[in-house]
Amino acid sequence: MEKKRRRLFRRKPRKLNRSMAGNGIMFFIMFVCGIFMALPLVMIINNALKPLDELFQFPPKIFVRNPTLENFTDLFVLMNNSWVPFSRYILNTIIITGGGMVGHVICASLAAYPLAKHNFPGKNLLFSMVVLSMMFSWTVTQIPQYIIISWLHINNTYAALVLPAFSFGMGLYLMKQFMEQLPDALMESARLDGASEWRIFWTIVMPNVKPAWLTLAIFQFQQMWGNTGGLFLRSEELKPLQYSLQQITAGGTARAGAAAAVTFIIAAVPITFFLICQSSVLETMTTSGMKD
Repeated sequence: MEKKRRRLFRRKPRKLNRSMAGNGIMFFIMFVCGIFMALPLVMIINNALKPLDELFQFPPKIFVRNPTLENFTDLFVLMNNSWVPFSRYILNTIIITGGGMVGHVICASLAAYPLAKHNFPGKNLLFSMVVLSMMFSWTVTQIPQYIIISWLHINNTYAALVLPAFSFGMGLYLMKQFMEQLPDALMESARLDGASEWRIFWTIVMPNVKPAWLTLAIFQFQQMWGNTGGLFLRSEELKPLQYSLQQITAGGTARAGAAAAVTFIIAAVPITFFLICQSSVLETMTTSGMKD
């Protein structure tokens, strides 16, 4: 019996049974998928640098032959000749996108903390309502949302777009699930030292869930960036940049070059924001949680 135990302990750990052919096939499939995923972005960049004769060329070419910046020059001229200054559209976009993103991260985190780390009557019911709200698309709640905003008399204001962004259920769900991974010993030790719940939330919980709320900020930024405000904003001075860019793309073949530059700008800003916070997104997707 003792000899059998020694033999078991002497056995070397098994190696993964991977062949060179299997690894080659796996990397080839990943390479092909990567090309298909990057191809639309490559076409957007090249179309923005194409002159008009290459934009209307058939069959269309992926890569530009004679790169030029005339499309961006035409776009700049069109925006400067518009009734509302281009800087006004940028300011509106910063207010709407930044306000909706920051407000949603704060509200989702404040609501997720008691759901994750406190016990109170109706906790499971409230969380079930949050999960249920994620099943409905935005078009289903569009009419009730418009009625509520009109009842609050905030129509045709920044608040008509910023305030509804605070209540997306996806952010609350993400923050709650991530906060549940924090060990309760962190909060208990802080309470023994006399820290209030506010101080525990801001100095302990939020720094430890930084990857989660940065990921949430990326999702919310992308959603707010694509908002045109056409449903709630009537004044041209309040419209975001996305609205003005869409008006340019609807100008027909005469504005095809400017439309290509618009498409590049619309895609470049969210991608740039994602690249800045990319490491935090990957950390959120791969983390296995903290343990006591």
